[in-house]
Amino acid sequence: MEIRAFRGSDEAEVLEVWRAAMHADALGEHLFRTKVLLDPNFQPDLLPVAVEDGRVVGFVLALTRQVPLFLQGLEPDKAWITAFGVHPDYQRRGIGTALFQHVIQLLRTQGRKTIDISPYVPNYFVPGVDSRAYPGTIPFLEKQGFRVLYNAISMGADLSGFQIPPEILELERRREQEDGVTIRPVSSADLPELMPFIVRHFGWDWFRHAQEYLLDLFGGVNASQICFLVARRQGQIVGYCQQRLERFGPFGVDPAYRNLGIGRLLLFRCLATMSARHTFFAYFLWTGEDAARLYSLAGFKRRREFAVLHCDL
Repeated sequence: MEIRAFRGSDEAEVLEVWRAAMHADALGEHLFRTKVLLDPNFQPDLLPVAVEDGRVVGFVLALTRQVPLFLQGLEPDKAWITAFGVHPDYQRRGIGTALFQHVIQLLRTQGRKTIDISPYVPNYFVPGVDSRAYPGTIPFLEKQGFRVLYNAISMGADLSGFQIPPEILELERRREQEDGVTIRPVSSADLPELMPFIVRHFGWDWFRHAQEYLLDLFGGVNASQICFLVARRQGQIVGYCQQRLERFGPFGVDPAYRNLGIGRLLLFRCLATMSARHTFFAYFLWTGEDAARLYSLAGFKRRREFAVLHCDL
């Protein structure tokens, strides 16, 4: 068995292993090329493959920043692993352990101090490890020195016949009368205040998501697939919500105003817009327990649960 850096000719075999080993998260050529090979942080050495019997039988995809993420910079201490697997026909032979030892040593040589699985932006595939889909993976990773930091919940909702409940409509009326809260589609006049608001309260990754949607919305590129709402209180932006096709979120409210039900208003208004456009399902990949309770009020149900793992090198 040989471990070596990824080569362009390995694509088909890596994807074959990916689909067999990560069966709940299968990937096609288009996403592999756009989210892996064309990622500016991609390095072939950090996609080591295991070769046995003349074929690729395992891989690990690790990332480190080669270009800065806005003002977060290069994050020189950090590394991420976003995908890995060994073909089922070759499992339990030590190949996975050898691949992880190989990539960990590479990252140590580069001076990296931590590895996370797998909250890497911009191109993660899932938030972490789905222990139900891959029951032996967390014990395997714990043997490699990883520990579970927290769990991320993925949820989805059937929007067929969706209607805003009377109590939400009453809350909306009361908030507008008593607190001057309005929920409106984003306009160009919002942008000078909106973008700094997002960075200040939610960070650069949320800024990147919002910018991507807004570039399409205002550029007329599939604008009909996007809903982007802004919440104001007495004229000041206090929250926002975004959606494209079936993908909902992220959305957030200024922590100083989270006791007014503004998050519920944004959530229900966005879902109503989706339903009116005949988008009959909504989903997102990542939330915590507290937010999950809010989503459940709108009919969201748990789809999957992921463990986010961390290793100190």
